[in-house]
Amino acid sequence: MTRLDVAPEASEGPVECDGPRALVVEAREVPLGGVRAMEVHRTLPHRALPMVGAWCFLDRFGPQETLMRVEPHPHIGLQTVTWPIIGEVRHRDAVGSDVVVRPGALNLMTSGEGIAHSEYSVGDEAIPLDALQLWVALPESRRHGAPAFERHEDLPVLDLGDGADAVVVMGELGTVTSPATVHTPIVGAELRLPAGVRVRIPLRPDWEHALYGMIGTADVETGMDAVDADAARRSSPALKDGGVASVDGSRLLYLGTGRDHVDVVSVDGARVFLLGGEPFEADIVMWWNFVGRSHDEIVEAREAWEARAPRFGEVVDHGPERIPAPPLPAVRLTPRRRR
Repeated sequence: MTRLDVAPEASEGPVECDGPRALVVEAREVPLGGVRAMEVHRTLPHRALPMVGAWCFLDRFGPQETLMRVEPHPHIGLQTVTWPIIGEVRHRDAVGSDVVVRPGALNLMTSGEGIAHSEYSVGDEAIPLDALQLWVALPESRRHGAPAFERHEDLPVLDLGDGADAVVVMGELGTVTSPATVHTPIVGAELRLPAGVRVRIPLRPDWEHALYGMIGTADVETGMDAVDADAARRSSPALKDGGVASVDGSRLLYLGTGRDHVDVVSVDGARVFLLGGEPFEADIVMWWNFVGRSHDEIVEAREAWEARAPRFGEVVDHGPERIPAPPLPAVRLTPRRRR
């Protein structure tokens, strides 16, 4: 998935993420790759929360009826995690993959030093479409390596009791580990919560975690008032909730570190995505579709894409069509750090 907002998001200095938190990030609408007819909402990155573990990007496209046509575009330094909710999307890339992305199956693309791919909805007419697109930043040990793609249709499930369970999409949750290739300690899981059941989700205290509502609404017992990540831009400086915060398709709740569990309940039933992991090893510089460590790396990648360098390869079954890189901002790109 390509992103179109290009302004750097940085702060004056790093802020420690140690300890429990309850930070609410409201989704914001963004254009997608120039296809402005598509409705896309983004919760990560945010100025107050650039990452959760190695997770550095979370978009949701949908629910809507649309014709999706995202032409070939590049990536460096990341993994794309595509998790459909409704609809089918055809993925093609420069390592020869040509697959249809469907609900229940994980499609995982590792860019390494560079890859290009495209995404089209199936058919020539608008279709119902809803999916999560997440990025995982690659560590130093893998970000300069070769590109790769993998697909997993039989993902393991963790029983949470009383009819609740979790599909472990990436990494590990409790005693269950996904077969997907990961390069940092991480978790990505879809929690399926039946109506009216209080569910305890196991967490690792040394990891940071967040919850995002996919379907329905769930109440999360945070044990503290939840702070609005955009409080400085709003009239109310905090969300006074008495230790309970709600998540749905419009918001992400960051929980920080230091928790060994969190309790969640949904009155009508819900599906919630859990993301988390070990705090990432480095600050990242993230611009357009690139995740690097410095301004100069980003400039080099942009120039290579514009020059049609072999670094990104050619997307299977595509002609010369591609998404051009936007202009760089008139300032040096700086690392994303929490405010």
